[in-house]
Amino acid sequence: MLLSSPGAFARDTAYFGLEPDIVTNYISSNSSKIGYVRVTIELMLDSAKHLEAAEHHAPLLRATTIDIFGRQSEEQVKSLTGREDIRRACLDELRKLMKAETGSEMIKDVIFTKYLYQG
Repeated sequence: MLLSSPGAFARDTAYFGLEPDIVTNYISSNSSKIGYVRVTIELMLDSAKHLEAAEHHAPLLRATTIDIFGRQSEEQVKSLTGREDIRRACLDELRKLMKAETGSEMIKDVIFTKYLYQG
């Protein structure tokens, strides 16, 4: 099917999933119990040519997202606005990392496809 607008879809966008899911603790308001979060993260890349670099740096990307979630308060993890703030923090930090490692920010967006928490 032909589209009337040639820019309707990004032609070279690719997705890379951080696998397995990110599972980590977060700062609970009650020190006697531990809260945890489980998140499935997909990275939207500017181009399919960045897939190899994303795969190569996957351990660094995972470690960074785990660190970001580990620094969040219970209120941040559980609220919708907090979840969006965390997503933006992940996006900003992962872009900085990839810029430093590869010379290209390459990550267009961070998408949480599953987001579960307990605590």
